[in-house]
Amino acid sequence: MGNGRGGKPGKKCQDGENAPPAEENPEGGGWKAARAWVAGIVGAVLVAAAGAVFTAWLGSRGTDVIDRVSGAPPVTIGHVAVETDDRDIALREPVTDPEERRIFLGAHATDDERQALLTRHRAAVIDWMNITVVLVGNRSSMRIVDLKPRIVARKSVSDGAYLKAASGSGEVGTVELRADLDKAAPRFVTAKDPGVRYFSTKQIDLTRDERVTLSMTISGTEAYYEFDLLATVLAEERAEQLVINGPDGGPFRLTGGGDTYRSFSTTSSLGGWAPMPAAEACELFPKTRKC
Repeated sequence: MGNGRGGKPGKKCQDGENAPPAEENPEGGGWKAARAWVAGIVGAVLVAAAGAVFTAWLGSRGTDVIDRVSGAPPVTIGHVAVETDDRDIALREPVTDPEERRIFLGAHATDDERQALLTRHRAAVIDWMNITVVLVGNRSSMRIVDLKPRIVARKSVSDGAYLKAASGSGEVGTVELRADLDKAAPRFVTAKDPGVRYFSTKQIDLTRDERVTLSMTISGTEAYYEFDLLATVLAEERAEQLVINGPDGGPFRLTGGGDTYRSFSTTSSLGGWAPMPAAEACELFPKTRKC
């Protein structure tokens, strides 16, 4: 008889009966598991190797790349200070406002109030000043190839008020770098070799987190100067410039001494300043009116 409608004849064994369906290899699932396990091990090894390579790259150059892409400078400013404790100071204008006079003369004014007052009146150290700057390397390798004062304002010497320091006019520190703002193009030189620009023959090499302290004496007697310090830094064959401002975030201020001033004060032992006796003012500045 024929097969049923729609059916297909099955395979026959030699005895004529249909053969049972083929069974899957019981070892197939185990092989798949083994392959998955091996693939996992290989993947873990590759990830570990890639991580090691990335860590090595990050440790050597990667941090530099990240800092450069993020716009971080190759050197940062760790500290800026101007020695003013034993230095005479001049103001552009005398202190006449009643509230400012209270701060100027008052023993109970805070240091921040006094500093803000001096900033408003553009207080400037007279004739010369000592500046200390700490720079910190921010690349695996970088070099400071130049540093110079940059004058941003030049005016007549300040004659608004003379503030005499308690301990005299101080002494010029024994520092290596010196610059004269009265010169046409101020550059740092040394006392031993004043005719040669310091950074024309020497540079300062830094690595990441390495620090260098620069002590500088700046002089200027012919005018009132506002200036900053401009550093040129070479990192990865790229030159970048860094502007160094004064401790208050504004420019450094220096002025030549005047023949006379509109007001005179001395440092008070109680804090702030006190009016200078007329006899002392006339002794210091004979050209003062009424002397």
